[in-house]
Amino acid sequence: MEYFSGKFDIAVVGAGHAGIEAALAPARMGRSVLCVCTSLDAVGNMPCNPSVGGTAKGQLVRETDALGGEMGKAAEYACLQFRMLNRGKGPAVFSPRAQTDRMAYRAYMRHALEAEKNVTLRQGEAVSFDRTETGWRLYLRGGAYYDVSALVFATGTYLKAKTFTGDVVREMGPDGLAAADLLSASFTKLGLELRRFKTGTPPRLDGRTINYEGLSEQNGDEDEDGFVFAENKAPLSNSQKCYLTYTNEKTHEIIRSALDRSPLYNGTIDGVGPRYCPSIEVKIVNFPDKERHQLFLEPCGKDSVEIYVQGLSTSLPEDVQLNMLHTIKGLENAAIMRPGYAIEYDCLDPLCLDASLSIKGFPGLYAAGQLCGSSGYEEAAAQGLIAGINAALFVSKKEPFVLKRSDGYIGTLIDDLVTRGTNEPYRMMTSRCEYRLVCRQDNADARLMEKGRELGLVSEKRLAETRAKEELVKEEIKRCESTVLPPSQKLNDLLVSRGTSPIEKNGATVAELIRRPQITYDSLAEADEKRPVLPKMIRELVETEIKYAGYIKRQLGDIEQQKKMEDFVLPDDVDYSSIITLRIEAREKLGAVRPRTLGQASRISGVSPADIGALTVWLSHRGDKK
Repeated sequence: MEYFSGKFDIAVVGAGHAGIEAALAPARMGRSVLCVCTSLDAVGNMPCNPSVGGTAKGQLVRETDALGGEMGKAAEYACLQFRMLNRGKGPAVFSPRAQTDRMAYRAYMRHALEAEKNVTLRQGEAVSFDRTETGWRLYLRGGAYYDVSALVFATGTYLKAKTFTGDVVREMGPDGLAAADLLSASFTKLGLELRRFKTGTPPRLDGRTINYEGLSEQNGDEDEDGFVFAENKAPLSNSQKCYLTYTNEKTHEIIRSALDRSPLYNGTIDGVGPRYCPSIEVKIVNFPDKERHQLFLEPCGKDSVEIYVQGLSTSLPEDVQLNMLHTIKGLENAAIMRPGYAIEYDCLDPLCLDASLSIKGFPGLYAAGQLCGSSGYEEAAAQGLIAGINAALFVSKKEPFVLKRSDGYIGTLIDDLVTRGTNEPYRMMTSRCEYRLVCRQDNADARLMEKGRELGLVSEKRLAETRAKEELVKEEIKRCESTVLPPSQKLNDLLVSRGTSPIEKNGATVAELIRRPQITYDSLAEADEKRPVLPKMIRELVETEIKYAGYIKRQLGDIEQQKKMEDFVLPDDVDYSSIITLRIEAREKLGAVRPRTLGQASRISGVSPADIGALTVWLSHRGDKK
């Protein structure tokens, strides 16, 4: 029996990493939000890696924080170990990462939702949705229905989910939770294309059965700033160690001999898996000459013995998983606590979305996270934040909030999905962001926090801290540019010891010395006696801005040039099929994607520069007539 259960401004379906941000953002913007999830005990669950951040993903977390999101705060609260990845490379790819306590993370996020006065948290399975005269109606299994102005779907890997461990195939979601079997039909009813994607997990081990002796230790980095831009924070926890081990030829032989029992190779799995995070079976088949693959042994919690084996994602049968584990150094006697499995699920073609993450043609419907074809907690949280913000703006009858590629990784992520689409689970990488030297992890607050403040998601105090930090950086750069260090034995000995030439009688400014590849800001501490005492992040920002000033200037110039195309808004009523000067493929692609701007049109696969030129000419003639 159906029964009316309430009315809200917005309903969010799902309370994973996308759903949490999608619920918190509009609630903090003053909107009433219903958040529905299949299990209250799985709010903020980490069914895969118990970590947050990493290469390119850490940038997403920092940008999410700068806009007022919650993921960075939860990750710092639950932190077991913190590292800054890619320190051996340039600052454009420095990426923060935290190993987290998955139970503590989950508890933090559930409390965050429960503590938000405008959020109502509800356990239940969303089974369908329909339009009403004033918005949308969401139905739950059991008969309850809710009337809302906007709906945000953040269903993760639950839609018609199936898990695979060898020949054991079960219709269920991650971590043994119930799948959502009925909701897909409502998307199909709207005429939206659904596809099947796949992802996987490794076995989780009992840490007491692992021999860590002789394995490489992976320790955390001290004196790092974490994800959250805030002053006077407590130091990050680095209480836990991770360890590094490797597969070997015996491991590979066991895997090769069992490929006929792998759902990936015997035709059991139909879904498309991620290219950049493949299962161990795929690694062995695709890289037959590679002698070993690295595996990271990572703790799942401070009060748990469970160990996650990063790099060993698999859907092989349990007995094969155990046999291959026992060939690996340190894991000779390892006991499995949770077998690895692959999971297959329904998701949307992201080309059905616009840059606000609204589903085209259906005002008030939004999607975020793995439903949009992406993979990863961080990608999901970033999309959830944007979808939630735009749902709130839609209810308020305000213009949508859209980030450009030049605004950062979140803008790049969403633009890639809605403009280029994806035929496999999309993963963010630093190489995808063409402006990565400008859009670094350390300046996400300077780039985005003012936008967060305008949306009502960032406090004036936090914004003031950011502005003060920017001013400190500018003042110190100015001082470095104007402070001349005269030649001295002490300074020249320092320079020579670092492999660079001594300075001549006229001396050199601090900035000129920092621009030398061998010299860092901190290495000049003894010689630069007038330098102020500054926090590590400020010192690193100063060094980066000075050392890479030329490259940064060039990228800013590229951004300014591209801005003209990004500001060129395309009319909504263009019939691309009628523009005969466009190639047939371009007409089809432009008509399918319906880009918002000329810049977005230029990034559609199959649309050439010549097509953009033809479209521009056509629009200029059309402008004379209309």
